[in-house]
Amino acid sequence: QVQLVESGGGLVQAGGSLRLSCAASGYTFRDYTMGWFRQAPGKEREFVAAINWSYTYYGDSAKGRFTIFRDNARSSVYLQMHMLEPEDTAVYFCARHGDSDTGSVYSTDEYDYWGQGTQVTVSL
Repeated sequence: QVQLVESGGGLVQAGGSLRLSCAASGYTFRDYTMGWFRQAPGKEREFVAAINWSYTYYGDSAKGRFTIFRDNARSSVYLQMHMLEPEDTAVYFCARHGDSDTGSVYSTDEYDYWGQGTQVTVSL
């Protein structure tokens, strides 16, 4: 069965960096677009970044600070985060896009499998 397992979250000071990892299994990883989302307490789940075989996509909060990349040989997708701010505090989820040919990469509705999330906390 499809499984997505995130890791790499933690507590970091403002201005610091973290790299999140998502290990996928149970399907042909290279055939699917992968995305990162985040959810802060009391807020809706927010698009952070996505990657297919050719392109990367970023939400406004991630542009210029975060980089998404993937290693198909390891069936993994990563989110490198720099210049973290307290506003980045959230649970970060990786997800598999349900159809890599159609459907917006920005919408949670288009993703069919999700990991359990990893907490990122940014302190002042």
